[in-house]
Amino acid sequence: MDTFEQEQPISESGNVKSDRNKSEMWEWSKAILLALIIVMVIRVFFFSPFVVSGQSMEPNFHDGERLIVDKILYKIRTPKKGEVIIFQTQFNKPFIKRVIALPGETVRVDGDKVYVNGKQIEEPYLQAAIAAKEKLGEQYNDKNFPNSYIQENKVPAGKVFVMGDNRSNSEDSRFIGYIDDSQIIGRADLSFWPLSEAKWIP
Repeated sequence: MDTFEQEQPISESGNVKSDRNKSEMWEWSKAILLALIIVMVIRVFFFSPFVVSGQSMEPNFHDGERLIVDKILYKIRTPKKGEVIIFQTQFNKPFIKRVIALPGETVRVDGDKVYVNGKQIEEPYLQAAIAAKEKLGEQYNDKNFPNSYIQENKVPAGKVFVMGDNRSNSEDSRFIGYIDDSQIIGRADLSFWPLSEAKWIP
């Protein structure tokens, strides 16, 4: 008579399930580690969050607003006029300003009017704010500037001239000088917080 040994079921606490759980945990750990590495690489080399500090870019950007900064764009091309950039300063903290003039261009600030190469530039991002002040019989840009930037000045090679949108309350190229390409961290591309004001930055 043939005989056989009945296969014994492995309990829930047996080695097979324990090994399977360990394997799943290891796979999850690898996936999480890989995700963290990807996030770190993206943050260091491509995009980075930035928090606006102060009122120098009002009315378009406000204190505490969160932005995403494109850090790779200016490795491919140079900044363009009107773009909002983040750059490192001699004060060891990043600033946010708007590019007004490029290398080789001459710039002159005369009250609410800004001239580049002798021609007044259009600033649609400030049109409403300037108009509101004009209705009150006031000047939007009412701050006294250093004499060196009242006359026309030519932007040196490898540098840009920047200004804050809040012209009466901004430490920009009128005071700290031209910004070197090496100081630029990147371009502000997206405002994501507060959510009610989330937008792509034109």
